[in-house]
Parts: sequence; structure tokens; C-alpha cells
Amino acid sequence: MNRPTDTDHSPAHILVVDDTATNRYVLATILRRAGHQVTEAEDGTRALELLAGPGPLPELAIIDVRLPDMSGVEVCEHIKNTPATAAVPVINISASAITVDERAHGLHRGADVYLVEPVAPAELLATVTATLRYARARRRAELLADRLHLLHRFTLALYSAPDAQTLVKVAAEAAGAIFRSDVAVFLTTPQGGQLVAHSWRDGTGPAPSGEPQVHPVHGRAATSGPADARDAQPAAGPDLRCAPPGLRDPARRRVVIGRAKADRQPVVVVTPGDAITTPEDEQLLTQLTQAGALALEALRSYSEEHALALTLQRSFLPERLPRTARADLAVRYLPASERTEIGGDFYEALMTPAGLVVAVGDVAGHSLDAAMVMGQVRHALRAYAAEGHPPQTILAQLDHLLMSVEPGATVTLCVILIEADSSTLHIANAGHLPPLIRAPDGTARYSREHGPLLGLGLSHPPAHRITVEPGSLLILVTDGLVERRHEDLEHSLRTLAALVEETGADPEEVCGALLDRLLPDGSDDVALMAVRVNAPQQG
Repeated sequence: MNRPTDTDHSPAHILVVDDTATNRYVLATILRRAGHQVTEAEDGTRALELLAGPGPLPELAIIDVRLPDMSGVEVCEHIKNTPATAAVPVINISASAITVDERAHGLHRGADVYLVEPVAPAELLATVTATLRYARARRRAELLADRLHLLHRFTLALYSAPDAQTLVKVAAEAAGAIFRSDVAVFLTTPQGGQLVAHSWRDGTGPAPSGEPQVHPVHGRAATSGPADARDAQPAAGPDLRCAPPGLRDPARRRVVIGRAKADRQPVVVVTPGDAITTPEDEQLLTQLTQAGALALEALRSYSEEHALALTLQRSFLPERLPRTARADLAVRYLPASERTEIGGDFYEALMTPAGLVVAVGDVAGHSLDAAMVMGQVRHALRAYAAEGHPPQTILAQLDHLLMSVEPGATVTLCVILIEADSSTLHIANAGHLPPLIRAPDGTARYSREHGPLLGLGLSHPPAHRITVEPGSLLILVTDGLVERRHEDLEHSLRTLAALVEETGADPEEVCGALLDRLLPDGSDDVALMAVRVNAPQQG
């Protein structure tokens, strides 16, 4: 089939089917003199063989109604009922089947036009032109609809891309599918690296799977100079050092540059020049390139917001852990990777006159408000602990603070006091995951006594007191480490206990092993603290 960019009056490939050589010669001569390419067939069987064979289909078939092996109407019906040829317009022509009923019968069976011989050359050529004009307009409309559907689908995929590498690959796949040609797409990642995605294999032609290949670019992928200068001469394009021969010649390629903002690095899409031949093609390519640029800007904004969120989030956490002979401590904090919002997970550890106070908590929600509540709770916790309040009093004071200054906010928090001069632990748990205690012999158990969440105005029970042996290990976590979609929490806690029993007693090694084995899914923040309780210092 001819390219959809053919004009209404451009020559076409036409199949002429007639069992009379003289008639075929006359029709073919008229058509060839008008510039058309003609293929001849002497009967219906040969015509269908030609249509089913390799090579492009004719744009039009002129078929005599009286054929020796089957009627021209049957040939037409076969063409229209075969998906591969259904779009080929058919002109039935006859010198004998010329009654109104016979002509109506031919049109009902699929013919686009029915001519009665003898046909004047001018009428034949005008009919051919009109039929081609309608068929080409229909093909252009169908192709545009198909391309718009592809553009819509790939635009959604561009905005869903989780990273720049996926984005540039989707953009190349989109341009290749829409324009049915080899393409190259260049962009600069939010981190400053440069990528190119292309639809060919170096030295071996197009990739058999059609899957775009993505490679880093060494050097500048976009033209240098001011943004308006680059836009003024887009044909200069990027330095296509890794382009195939068809895209190396500036005169034979089409380059479109898209930017979300004037000061941003562009997305550059390069296609062969003959792939973009109509105003509709230009608009589609521009829309695709601009969609890629906007999607890249969204990724860049996400990256900047995520970095800002991480910086702010970490500013609310302790800069360092206390160094004390009473215990060895290790912590890990992993922000959620699936969002930019700041979480409310936090930890704390500080020495007080009564001993070492450690805590892990979680403010409900993920937002700047949650982070601000987290900062207030953590600093208040430090103040109450430094004043010498026991764990249960700390919880009561924090609950009163939340009810006064942050009504509606809720927090889970586990506070543990490790006495300075004994092996006694005071555990006060406000609705948080239970702390895990691993004895020196490797056995682990949870301390499940707890009270209500903070922020509800409810009373809190006294701290639970237990005695541990020197060398015991305390594990405090937030739910991001153990909670999984479609998995029972108790099963997850049993898994955590089993892993702790398998590890050694070094807090750093335990934290690393738990993160390696449990593999947080990135949907929530993770705070993890491991504390090895040493023997109390005498004197």
C-alpha cells in the first residue's frame, strides 16, 4: 500500500483484471499514460494470487465482471472479506452486465464504483482519481486516529515512567511506533547524566524485537548556546555520534526539541526526514516531544522534592548516638522510596541520670504536618527524659502535649529506660510494635505489654519492668520494616524474631542483616534500632 502522505492526484499502483487481452491493453495504456503503475491479471484466480503475494498491495483494483473462472463480483467480494485487502477499493466494469439490477448487485457485494463499457478515457481517469481521493482520505483519517491513540497511550506511559532511563526508552518506542521508522531520543537526567535511546543495534540494523536500546552519552547530547538559539535552528540537533547512517546527515533527518521551561535541558527526538511529511506528522512529533519534556520535568521536580524532603526529614533526627559503656547502639533509617512526602518515623537515644533512654516512634500520616509533629514529639521527649522523668511519665506528658498543641494527631511510641546501675529495663509502650529482646543464648521474645496511642487523652499503664542478662539485644522497629500488603502482621513479627535469633549480637551486623533479609517494599519509612545491653558499671 502506498504511503499515507500521497496526494489525491499522485500516481497509484493499480491492478487491472480482464480476460480479454485487448481490453486489458486499452485500460492499462490509459492508466500508464496518466502516470499510474499497472499490474495485469487475466482471471480472478491470478488476481487473488497477486493480492496474496509479497510486496505492497495495489491502491486500486479495476475488475471486469465477466471472467472465465469466477465473476468479477465474486473477486470483489473475496477482496472485501479478506482483512489484508479489505481497504483496497474496487471498480467493477462490464460491457454486458449493465442492467440496473446487475449494477446494484455488484455495488451491494462490495464494489466501490460500477462502470459500464465503453468508458471514455477522461471518465475512467476521473473515476480513478475520485476513488483514490476517497480511499486516501479514509486511510489518512484511520492512520491519524491510530497515531493519536498511540500518542495518548504513550503519553500516559511517559508520565508513569519511574525514572529517566524508562522515560527515554518509552519516548523512543513511541516515536518509532507512531512514525514507523528508526528514531533516536536524547535527554539529560535529573541527576545530570545524559541518555540516548534508539531503535537499532549498532552495526546490525534495527533490533529484531523493536525494543529501543538505551545508552549513556559521553559529552553534550544537546546543542550548545542559549535556549532561543537552539530553538531557532532545531535542525542542527544534538551531536549524533551514535546515530545510524540514516540519521547522521542533517539534510536527511528531522530534529524536534522540547522543553518544559526555557532554562531546562531539552528532550530531543530525531527521525528520518521522510518520516515527517505532513502538518499532522509535525504536530504529532511536537506533541510527543513536549510530552516527554513535561514528563521529564515532573521527574526532575519529583527528584528535587524528594531530595528536599530527605534533607528536612533527616534534620529532625539525631545527628549522632550517645557513646556509653552501658550499651552499644546502631540505627538505620530508610525513607519510603515510593513518594516524596515526609514521614513521621523517628528514633531517639540519650543518657540521663537514671540511665540510657532509647525510643522509636511513628506519627500517623505522611506529610509536612506529620514531620513537624514528629519533630515536636522528639524534642519534647528529650526534654522530659533529661528532666529525669520515668518512661510512663514521659508518655503521659507527651500525650498531654499532643492534646494541647496538635489535637487530632496520633503517635505510637515505645520508650525504654536501661537503668545505669542494674540490669532492669523499664518498657513503656504507647501502641507501638512490641520491642524484641534477644537473650545471649540466642532466644528471642517480644515484650507485648502496651498502652493506648498518644494523642487520645487516655491514661497509660505503668512501665513494664524486666531484667535482662548482659549481652542481651533489644530490637525496636517501625512498621515499614515488617508490615506487608496481604501478609498477617503476626507472621511478619515471627519472621523478624527468627531472623534475629539467627544473627549475632553485634548491633551493626544485626541492622544490616535485617534490612538485607526483610527487604522493605518502599511503601513506608523504616526506623530500626538495635541496642546491646552491657553489664552495669559498678561504683
